[in-house]
Amino acid sequence: MISKDTIEKVFETARVEEVIGDFVQLKRAGSNLKGLSPFVNEKSPSFMVSPVKQIWKDFSSGKGGNAVTFLMEHEHFTYPEAIKYLAKKYNIEIEETVQTDEDVAVANEKESMYLVSEFAQKYFHHTLLETEEGKAIGLTYFKERGFTSETIKKFGLGYCTDSWDAFTKEALGKGYKLEFLEKTGLTIVKEEEGKTFDRFKGRVMFPIHSMSGRVLGFGGRILTNDKKVAKYVNSPESDIYHKSKVLYGIFHAKQAIAKQDNCYLVEGYTDVIQFNQAGIENVVASSGTALTPDQIRLVSRLTKNITVLFDGDAAGLRASIRGIDLILEAGMNVKVCAFPDGEDPDSFAKKTPYNELVSFLEENAKDFIQFKASLLVKEANNDPIKKAELIRDMVNSIGKIPDRIKREVYIQECSRIMDISEDVLFNTLAQIDKKELTEANKKFKEEQKAFDVIKNDSPNQASSLLSSVEIATLLERKIIELVILYGNRLIEFDEQYLKINDDGNEEIVTEKRQLKVFEKVYFSLQEDEIEFSNPLFRNLVTQILELYLQEGNFEKNEFLNQLEADAEQIVIDILMNEDKYKLDGWEEKKQVFVKAKDSDEVLKTLISETLISYREYLIQNLTKELLADFMAQKKSLTMEELMQIVNDYNALKVKISSSIGRVRTDYFK
Repeated sequence: MISKDTIEKVFETARVEEVIGDFVQLKRAGSNLKGLSPFVNEKSPSFMVSPVKQIWKDFSSGKGGNAVTFLMEHEHFTYPEAIKYLAKKYNIEIEETVQTDEDVAVANEKESMYLVSEFAQKYFHHTLLETEEGKAIGLTYFKERGFTSETIKKFGLGYCTDSWDAFTKEALGKGYKLEFLEKTGLTIVKEEEGKTFDRFKGRVMFPIHSMSGRVLGFGGRILTNDKKVAKYVNSPESDIYHKSKVLYGIFHAKQAIAKQDNCYLVEGYTDVIQFNQAGIENVVASSGTALTPDQIRLVSRLTKNITVLFDGDAAGLRASIRGIDLILEAGMNVKVCAFPDGEDPDSFAKKTPYNELVSFLEENAKDFIQFKASLLVKEANNDPIKKAELIRDMVNSIGKIPDRIKREVYIQECSRIMDISEDVLFNTLAQIDKKELTEANKKFKEEQKAFDVIKNDSPNQASSLLSSVEIATLLERKIIELVILYGNRLIEFDEQYLKINDDGNEEIVTEKRQLKVFEKVYFSLQEDEIEFSNPLFRNLVTQILELYLQEGNFEKNEFLNQLEADAEQIVIDILMNEDKYKLDGWEEKKQVFVKAKDSDEVLKTLISETLISYREYLIQNLTKELLADFMAQKKSLTMEELMQIVNDYNALKVKISSSIGRVRTDYFK
């Protein structure tokens, strides 16, 4: 594990504007920097970076955070990977915490295998570009496929010489151990013969990267017509390479997938590369293997939408379509696009201009049920028995979908396409998956019943409850916002309290008192013994106030690093929303003079009104709860006692409201 000191040093050193500037073009906007969102397509920049606060906020997607969270969102790094990336960028030595001997051994072994794989990739790439054999055979092949020099470099393509152990000898000469050459599958060891062989001899090389860009393994294609030798050979399973958990091209495609909110799924390496070269980067391949749940989950981290691209031949279509059920089962949205007969993604992308290719994909991508129906109807050929089997096949696919609403929509669509009643299809679905459907219906009925009780017994109850929750959320968030932004500001408040005058009557007395904003909030909450209703807000305000009380200050960056993701996002939103609507340069450039929102006068009014409004809300809520408990016979009160308490609450509410000059009874209905 990375030591705490290293992590702290990374956070202290890394500049969010420098890190993000490597990926997003930023322009100065007052004290902040602005740019186009890297997560969604937009024409007007809504992506903001604050060099002062060392945070960023994307107002289009709602994402935000610090330098580390940006790398995790944009590059899809894990937390340790993001820390290591920044440490490398700023030349910070990474210190590891003490681990067990077993942990160290496993980590060292995996790292050794990664290093061997990375060396192999560089070696094969150099061989392709710098040796006579590589140029004559490997490079010529790639050029014939239409790959440009930029594409070859981007994907790190290479060539392994057609000799028994040239690579192995080179690796051993550079100090790499035979143990790890064997474990990665780069070298085949014949112990009984005492010989070693290069697994990929005489093949062009396709490196396979992880999501974070590390080399996991290779795919090698032979260039001869020897039918006794496999056309493609992949690295064997190892501690770093699991074929079922890897998608070729995911490293190069991840940003485009997230931004386009769609992933094109193809079969082979060259399909991915040719599409990239054509300008469509959100493409990955299952590397010629059957699609697995782990591969689908990998895509689901980036998008919920998959478009499967099939070769034009019928055999390929039939074989590949089986993977659709797995995608549906994972709750993904699936479209299917088939190329004309005799074409595959590689050949079609190679000869089709970008605009035409995009149009073809948009126009020919069909919903899976339409595609499957059109494919299977042809096979049925008006045979009623085959048609029945086809319908059962389609309903079986629909049964894989976890979302009940989607199921019903697809059943309706299937009914329309196949000209068969919905009742029959629903019955078929029940037969296929009776247990699941029964449970789903049971849950639905319970939900419907509960809804009907609310709807029939109290027409306004649901809306009132929602309104109450919304009010509490808004007010509690506003209080947190005031404490975060202005906690240490010293302001003269009008403090009001009840006093018994000489005539024995109550009167409201106002006194001037200088308090810091956090003190005003803290004393108000303590005085009324108030606890926030939202658990997240409750923990957050407690943490912030304790920081102020103990340290006398609120270091935003340090505080952010200690928060859970949900709480961190709230603080980021508050900090960045403050800057979103700044009127930079209006006084100097446009002679427009606006009263500053953070002036003492404005802040005093805002803070006082917010706290008073929250008191109003609590009193109103207490009254409602008291009445509800009385009606449910949870309170042993007479009607006279109840009315006296309610009247006292209402009188208090009027006194509180009068202090800001208005009563907002209707506001809290």
